[in-house]
Amino acid sequence: MSEFLSFLSPDITAYMSFQRASGTWSGTYEDNLRYFDSYCAQLHPNAEVLTQEMVNGWCAQRATEKNSSCFTRISVVVGFIRYLKERGKTDVMEPAFPKKERRTYIPHAFTDAELESFFRACDNLPSAPPNPKVYTRKITVPIFFRLLYSSGIRTCEARMLRVDDVDLNQGVLNIRHSKGESQHYVVLHDTMLDLLNRYDVAVRAIHPTRQYFFPSPDDSHYKRSWVSKNFRDLWDVCNASHATAYGLRHHYATENINQWIGEGFNFDSKLLYLSRSMGHSVLESTRYYYSLVPALAYIMENVSGQDFDNIVPEVDDEEVY
Repeated sequence: MSEFLSFLSPDITAYMSFQRASGTWSGTYEDNLRYFDSYCAQLHPNAEVLTQEMVNGWCAQRATEKNSSCFTRISVVVGFIRYLKERGKTDVMEPAFPKKERRTYIPHAFTDAELESFFRACDNLPSAPPNPKVYTRKITVPIFFRLLYSSGIRTCEARMLRVDDVDLNQGVLNIRHSKGESQHYVVLHDTMLDLLNRYDVAVRAIHPTRQYFFPSPDDSHYKRSWVSKNFRDLWDVCNASHATAYGLRHHYATENINQWIGEGFNFDSKLLYLSRSMGHSVLESTRYYYSLVPALAYIMENVSGQDFDNIVPEVDDEEVY
């Protein structure tokens, strides 16, 4: 990446080093901080100190911007201002965060047939033309998405796994690059550990000195676009429904929770274990998945059989609208 452009360059560089040392940095933070730096360089090329005008101009919510997008864009600037204020380098006021919108997203309820067809598509990626890039994709895609499915980790956590973060002897992932500051550990299922060991041998032949467990062609980590494109391309080939790669995390949570129904007091303890494994800082974040449980109707139908229609009667066509 290029150097910073504005007068803030030394302070931004120091701030990034500070955050990285604290383990609280991400690519999204860096991108937005670079945008802010570019904004200052273009609109205030002769400035020597950070002013309220610069902060307010950048942090003001845009007409086409949702509250959540604005929140994400300005959060790193707020952190940067706090960093400067703690060191006596500025007296500007922090901008107010916009209130986040209530979530309306309902995750896709994956069926066994959909998942089976999707992973079959992953396993049948073409081998031609025979070059390292094509071969790396062929062996990476099936393992990458199976890891999301079997562990419930976030897509960014999987993308940014370093070789040293994966203990192939004990079967434990050290999740350092996560949402917020929640470093945590994930224990792998034995079948997933076996797949990762075989993948490691195969990919090491192509990238013998790789830093990231899933290396991109330039020996870095994959971008978000790589995940969404590969999932979308393969999903659409075999399924008509809409789904996202992140939905595999929702599926992991709800599948675990659904298996504990009727566990009594053991339910809460298992929910706590699940919460920690998924990197949630508070238990309420995990309970959110339970409030959705998109497969609940499917479970009820399997348990109750024909009585399900008596509990939830079919809607007449004219009532649908």
